[in-house]
Amino acid sequence: MSEGPAARLQQLFEGHRLTPTQRRIAHCMVRRAADVPFLSSVELAELAGVSQPSVTRFAVALGFDGYPALRRHLREVAPAAAQAAVETSYNEYQQAVRAEIENLQHLAGLLADPGPVENAGRLLAASRPLPVLGLRAASSQARGFAYFAAKVHPDVRLLDEGGTMLADRIDAALRAGASALLCFALPRHPKEVVEALAYAQSAGLTVVTVADSAFAPVAKYSDLLIPAAVGTGLAFDTACAPMLLGRVLLEAMCDDLPDAQARLEEFDARAAARGLFVE
Repeated sequence: MSEGPAARLQQLFEGHRLTPTQRRIAHCMVRRAADVPFLSSVELAELAGVSQPSVTRFAVALGFDGYPALRRHLREVAPAAAQAAVETSYNEYQQAVRAEIENLQHLAGLLADPGPVENAGRLLAASRPLPVLGLRAASSQARGFAYFAAKVHPDVRLLDEGGTMLADRIDAALRAGASALLCFALPRHPKEVVEALAYAQSAGLTVVTVADSAFAPVAKYSDLLIPAAVGTGLAFDTACAPMLLGRVLLEAMCDDLPDAQARLEEFDARAAARGLFVE
């Protein structure tokens, strides 16, 4: 299975201890993966909102002599000219779909090691209650997960509204016995989400996060982060990979809930008795 430029960048960054500024540069490069081989250090610095010397130090931290050496490497492993020639035959809508296919392929590659997802499933299954956080763009991901999780987990608490009561609801979950929190974090990353995760982690919750990049701002406050890239080719980001990863986490959680199947069968029986569905 071929890997796209975003996947190759993720692999390049893995295993390096990066500063917050360097993680910001890495996150910007992943989001602009197709353009990065042709950006100057000044242009990349402007896009990432950092200084030009920070970009140089970032390249050195990755093991290169400087940014020109890093850019040459990126051009060698991902010649954008060839990619552009292929994509010119597709309109912008097709390109957006193909980018999402690439994101899903990258996710499939990550799942070749099921360990992180299986670990997350155990953590989520053991937490009673299970708070699920997602604000703004990520609220639909959190809501979808919580809807299905409630069919097999005895106590799921959706946190999809910000404000001063968010910390109160995290406190309530802690008092009720919660041990973990699941967060969906997508661009643009609200400051409230970062603050909520910092608070939850300091209070003793294990934070499991689905984010668009391993270098997203929430990474610092996540005990276990599993990345799933978003598409950026349209006016609004697309999030097929984070949604699918959420369903994969549901499957892993069900594997650690011994009565999950019984709960599903009970729901189906009640739904049939009430005539909930037309089929």
